[in-house]
Amino acid sequence: MFARSETIGDPTLDPPVAVVEADQPIDELNPWQRATATFSAMPIVVKLSTLWLIFIVGGAIYGQIDNLFGQALPLQDPAYQGSLFGESSRLEGPTPQHILGTDNLSRDIFARVLHGGWVSLVVALATVLTGIIVGGLLGSYAGFVKGRRGSVIMAVIDVILAFPALILLLAVVSIWENRSLAVIAIVIALLAIPPYTRVARATSLAVSQREFVMAARAIGTRPMSILFREVIPNVLPTLLAYALVGAAAIIVIEGSLSFLGLSVPSPQASWGNMINEARADIRVTIMPAVWPALALTLTVLALNQVGDWMQRRAGGRSSAFT
Repeated sequence: MFARSETIGDPTLDPPVAVVEADQPIDELNPWQRATATFSAMPIVVKLSTLWLIFIVGGAIYGQIDNLFGQALPLQDPAYQGSLFGESSRLEGPTPQHILGTDNLSRDIFARVLHGGWVSLVVALATVLTGIIVGGLLGSYAGFVKGRRGSVIMAVIDVILAFPALILLLAVVSIWENRSLAVIAIVIALLAIPPYTRVARATSLAVSQREFVMAARAIGTRPMSILFREVIPNVLPTLLAYALVGAAAIIVIEGSLSFLGLSVPSPQASWGNMINEARADIRVTIMPAVWPALALTLTVLALNQVGDWMQRRAGGRSSAFT
């Protein structure tokens, strides 16, 4: 694949404006040029999904920075109850001070939606990293070596998959006394290893039959060198594409736990417990439940859209080299 560009500005200027030559391979572009080229190649729905994910991730990080500096940034404290000091009232509609209104404790909904995104972001990121690192290594190894060792690894994975994951997760979380964000993230991340292992093994089996792997075997390259230099780098794109779709499912699971009161405790905001708290006043106004539900739905939809696009792109690249 080659990048195309046009000459920008007067070529006689010193220094000249840096441009991408028409015959410059995409692999030689700098990270910013590569990201721009990838974004330009996305369909409009995928572009909008990417922008939404950037907003959610940026807002969640912004909220944590705001907490770190003691609410020094222009974002309200998500736990601040303005009705106690006569500054706001319960279940307000959108106002200049509260652009999404307030909840049943007069807390700012917009601030809580942004902070709730942090919980989903941490859990999804921990799950993705654990799945790619642990599940990816196990699956790539099992698909590459095959034989008895690969069969033992996959037998253990199949046994773990035989247990209903959601029921096992509910049991583990319900008996855990300390349900901090770190504990929730670790428990969900460990249960997400088997799916990543199966995806990595299936991809590794296909990669192991390609010409460059067979050539490396023929010249006597050590098996572990082939695994880490040839197999795993070609398994990684498929895992990354699967990770986005898997992250969407993880966010739904965390939201379900929060709704049941089995995730991070209040007053820490999460989308699930915001929806749960809004149920008591749903006959008065539905909006405190709509905003976190909309954020959850759009985030899951955006992850699915971007993940599906990346899977199609990875599949096209794989078929081009077979």
